[in-house]
Parts: sequence; structure tokens; C-alpha cells
Amino acid sequence: MAEENKVQPGSIISSDLTVHNAETVRDFYKEVVGWGHSDFQMGNYADYMMNTPDGNPAAGICHQAGDNEGLPQLWLVYFAVADLKQSLEACQNRGGIVHREPEGAIVPGSYAIIEYPAGAFCGLSQI
Repeated sequence: MAEENKVQPGSIISSDLTVHNAETVRDFYKEVVGWGHSDFQMGNYADYMMNTPDGNPAAGICHQAGDNEGLPQLWLVYFAVADLKQSLEACQNRGGIVHREPEGAIVPGSYAIIEYPAGAFCGLSQI
């Protein structure tokens, strides 16, 4: 990847919406925003990658099930971080809550969901 195109720490790299009625919400955004979608298999169900009209990924709409059970029903932005472990420690040291730990070894693409002490949620993803 060319240096000028490399994702920098602090960049917003994606957004997801986790809801109980994902199909209805998916169809709402398809009509309102003009997105298409592709299925993203999650075992016995599919979440949805929402795509721009030319097919580029734009956002995710997810079922509030499995690993996403209990996440708030709002758009979560994901920020790129250089060191996910260090960021999670800093979150907790500053009074934040880690709601979803990364699974397994932390590698590029690993992510976690955190909550700022005043209640705002976001995702952090290792770059």
C-alpha cells in the first residue's frame, strides 16, 4: 500500500448499525440513501454490507445476535488505532468500559467496542 494511502491512527474506517430488525432497517437505508447490499454470513444468519451504487462498501447493518447481542441500536463508528491493547488499557484507565474484547491474538483488523464514561460508544480497530 502506498504511504499516502495508508490508514492513519484516528481515522474513521467504518460504521455499523446493530438492530433487532436488520432486514427492515437494511431496506429503509437502501431506499433512503440509495445503497445496495450484499450478505455477510454469520453462521445461521446473514448481516449486511451496505454498498454504494458502484458496489463499494459503505457501512454494515447487523442483527443484534451472537457477538452483537447487547450492542446499542445506534451507528457505531470504528476508529483506527496503532496499538489496540494499549488503547483498551487507556480506555479503562480513564474510566471507560470495554464492552467487546478482541477475539484471540490482536492482529490488523482486530476490533473492540468501548464506551466513553459519559455514555458514547465506538469501535477501535488495530491497523
